[in-house]
Amino acid sequence: MFKVGDQAVYPAQGVGIVEAIETRQLCGQTHDYYILRIIDNDMTIMVPVANAGQVGLRRLISRESIPSVYNLLGEKRVGQLAISSWSRRQREYHDKIKTNNPLEVAQVLRELFLIRESKELSYGEKKVLELARRLLVKELALAEGVTEDMVCSRLETMVN
Repeated sequence: MFKVGDQAVYPAQGVGIVEAIETRQLCGQTHDYYILRIIDNDMTIMVPVANAGQVGLRRLISRESIPSVYNLLGEKRVGQLAISSWSRRQREYHDKIKTNNPLEVAQVLRELFLIRESKELSYGEKKVLELARRLLVKELALAEGVTEDMVCSRLETMVN
């Protein structure tokens, strides 16, 4: 599925580069692993090749899918989240981020941007907003071939 040098997105960690594909023996069994280095923090993750899809490892968003992310971010509706408790929303947000679906991450980001318009975000809300923003901005910038600053500027104009 991936080869050395490919960019891949790992759930809740972001975009990484496949630095190697290694065969390792663990617990008496031999398996192939992607050695993935996360771009943002230089973390190295070993992902079993056989389970890559199951753990959510995927390619960058396609250029064709990028407009749907921006369209979702531009929507101005929150839904029932304004009335649910932060602990429930936090759980839902983390679940969406873990899906590794850019549309789900964009939905989290949009909702927190909209909530921020009506009240000061709590520390926990700010942390989730920054995680969603970091994950989405990095992936969109790499997929579009533009700088992260350009993506951030576009996001800021969409929500203001």
